[in-house]
Formats: sequence, C-alpha cells, structure tokens
Amino acid sequence: MNDRRQPRKQHRQRKPRKATATSLDRAALHYLGRYASSAANLRRVLMRRVERSAWAHGTDVEEGAKLVEDIVERFQRARLLDDLAYAEGRAQSLHRRGASLRAIRTRLVAKGVAVDDIEAALAALGEDTADPDRTAALAYARRRRIGPWRKGERDAFRERDLAALSRQGFSYDIARWVVGAESVEELEAELVEEAGLSPDLP
Repeated sequence: MNDRRQPRKQHRQRKPRKATATSLDRAALHYLGRYASSAANLRRVLMRRVERSAWAHGTDVEEGAKLVEDIVERFQRARLLDDLAYAEGRAQSLHRRGASLRAIRTRLVAKGVAVDDIEAALAALGEDTADPDRTAALAYARRRRIGPWRKGERDAFRERDLAALSRQGFSYDIARWVVGAESVEELEAELVEEAGLSPDLP
C-alpha cells in the first residue's frame, strides 16, 4: 500500500526586519497601540529588535541603541510615554485582580519604573481604598474561591489557602483574617467599618 501522505512543510522563520529609524518608530507606535508600557520596557522591546537586526543584517547595535533612545525621549516629550501614569494604571488594574502592594511593587520594578513613581502609584491606591491589601486579598480570595468562598469542608484546605495568600505577598495576619472568617459578609462588614462608611451605603 502506497503511503500518499506528503511530508509536512516546514514553516520558514521570517527574517527579522532591519532596524532603521522608520521601522523602529513604527514598531514603537504599534507596541504602544496594543500595550501600556513604561519607558524602560519599551526600550527593552525595541532593543530586542535592534539585536535581531544586527544578527540578521549586520546593522550596528550602538547606532540602533541611539535610535531607540531618541524614540523614547521623543515619545516622553509627546506624553506617549508617562511612567507615573503607567504605574498608576497598572497598579489599579493589578489591585482589582487581587494583587498585594508587595506584588504590585515587584511587577512595576520588573518593568523598569522608577521607585518614586511606584511609591506615588501605591500612595494613590491608599487614597482610594482604606486598606488596599485587605481589599486586594478579598478580590484574590473571591477569584480563587478560597476562604469563605470555598464550598464544602474548609478546614482541610486551611493551610493551602494560607499559603496561597502568602505567595501573593499578603501578610500572615491578612491571610489568617481571610481564611478564618465565618462568612463573606463578615469580611466585607469589617472593611466597611474600617473605612468609616455606613453599612447601608452601596
């Protein structure tokens, strides 16, 4: 019996684009159109293109680095890059998903955001929320269905839930507060009381 199956075609790897002022500028605009970014992060993204271009086309890395720096500085002047605004937006987004202040700080550092901008973004969270870490811990527990959100027997998962919250950067006191609560309503009532709000408010 003849095997009529054709050999699988191998996909050719696309050759990296040559790094020029125009191509890097377009790449920067395209990236910022899809993602929020710090200046340092955009610089890293563009430098990867410069390095691939040097490998594939023999272009000069130092010359490419100068082009990248020009783009970053120009975008900062045009307010297309604003590290403080980026830090504040990213901090709010991560906080809503249940990230602790420690985790938020770590992620912003990894994106190359300056310490002053990070601290300002975290301070802004504190202005909007009485206790950002407790609020985030509830968001994380709700999303992962742990603590009072866990259905069925909870005691068997107590240590696992404590460890999960700890890995997210929450203190042991906060982890114990979430896991030890009798109900979701108890946790939410404590947050409302701590913020000095009326329980009747939405």
